[in-house]
Amino acid sequence: MSIVFNKSKEISLDDETLRSDLLKIASGMDNVIALGRGDPDFHTPRHIVEAAKKALDENKHHYTPPTGLPELRKSISKNFELKYNLDYSEDEIIITAGVQESIALAMISLLKADDEVLITSPRFTTYDLTVRMCNAKPVPVHTYEKDNFALMPELIEQKITKKTKLLVLVSPNNPTGAVTPPNNIKKIAQIAIDNNLIIISDEIYADLIYDSHEHLSIGSLEKMKERTLTLNGFSKTYAMTGWRVGYIAGPKDIINKMTEIRHALSINSCTFSQYGALAALDGPQEEINKMKNEYNERRKFSMKALSDIGFTYGDPGGAFYIYTNVSNSNMTASNFCRELLVNTGVLMFPGILFGDEDDKYIRLSYLQPIEKIEESMTRINNFLK
Repeated sequence: MSIVFNKSKEISLDDETLRSDLLKIASGMDNVIALGRGDPDFHTPRHIVEAAKKALDENKHHYTPPTGLPELRKSISKNFELKYNLDYSEDEIIITAGVQESIALAMISLLKADDEVLITSPRFTTYDLTVRMCNAKPVPVHTYEKDNFALMPELIEQKITKKTKLLVLVSPNNPTGAVTPPNNIKKIAQIAIDNNLIIISDEIYADLIYDSHEHLSIGSLEKMKERTLTLNGFSKTYAMTGWRVGYIAGPKDIINKMTEIRHALSINSCTFSQYGALAALDGPQEEINKMKNEYNERRKFSMKALSDIGFTYGDPGGAFYIYTNVSNSNMTASNFCRELLVNTGVLMFPGILFGDEDDKYIRLSYLQPIEKIEESMTRINNFLK
């Protein structure tokens, strides 16, 4: 089997071919340890499932308003204030089919042909696809291991042109797990004000912060609410990936424009999933805290194991990823992932699938029980020997 590796700045079909080929190889193997995808291995907490079942039993399966259940938007408004010091009323919020739809709504609503969008890189490449869908141009703002992959304000300034319209800020970041520090966030806010930029702040991993790292929602800063769209959802924190419930909050005039587009796309998010999401926010949080603690234990174990192997990485302060430099394997990251999978049954994805031009990083998702992660590290050690 031949795999074409693409190292251009743009995400290409070849990159998706590589992802598909790795998944195809894995599907034909036994005893694969999957450390690739960003889908939590935990099940959705029982009280959330029961709330959705109850909604169905009560025939709550009809349309909701395009913006979503009023009671869910009210709960999200309270959650924004309590956790992130964000002041969004319920009529400044739209419930979406996951953050994926929030991203698409933002781009369709705000972009014109030839606009430029600055995006943290490495990155979740849905942003590239939706920007190009609007005939606009994604412009990567690179982050580096030496900075723990935090977004650096001076590098943003270097990329701004007369065509720059949006800045996408993802913290914690996928695939690096990087948390951009509050001081950097404040400087980025001033850059946005000085250059009249709109910020799309993707905070889907904001509840998954570890150690001394701190999350600052940029929309909470002075003069930023009117130029910020805040994206979040339930997939990662609550292990609800398949439920497809996210949300976007922003200035009322932009939200009104998005509402009409949203109505044309899908009318509303799945109704009983929204009732599950309401139970997620308003119900007990013990299971959520247990999941987060387990992620942190896996994170610490993985960091030590990778260091013992001789691999380096930026400090993964959030999410559930470690972005790992495998240069000392004497292979490109793409070849490393393929050979590791074929020879050991450990599945991970190379950084080129996340827009990285340097084919030397892999994303490790620590979304397996720690015993499985320990076994995967043993396999990697044996493979390298």
